[in-house]
Amino acid sequence: MKKMAKPKTTESKGKTPATETITPEAINGTAQASGAGSQVSFNTDNLKSSYCNVCNGSSTREEVVINFGVNDSWDMNRSKIEVELGHRIVMSPHAAKRLADMMNRLIVEHETRYGKLDN
Repeated sequence: MKKMAKPKTTESKGKTPATETITPEAINGTAQASGAGSQVSFNTDNLKSSYCNVCNGSSTREEVVINFGVNDSWDMNRSKIEVELGHRIVMSPHAAKRLADMMNRLIVEHETRYGKLDN
């Protein structure tokens, strides 16, 4: 597990800290940015968090689409379950592959800490 650089924050007009600086190694697992000391800065001023317990996806040659939503039906015996989709993320296949690699690393880290997950 790679250690992330200590986040740096900036204050903005009485708001909570809004910018985090993380090394490219922490993001990609390897140094892919140009220059030895390159850093990526994330501006979180407009960041929104959402809960998701359902996702599905599709792809074409040019893009990968992932939909995220919430199934709030507790009665699983119903013949029709409605999922409220809240977000759709469209990305290039290259970005999707990086996302898949990152998700695989996160799951391995989670299972190392908390035990194996069932499929």
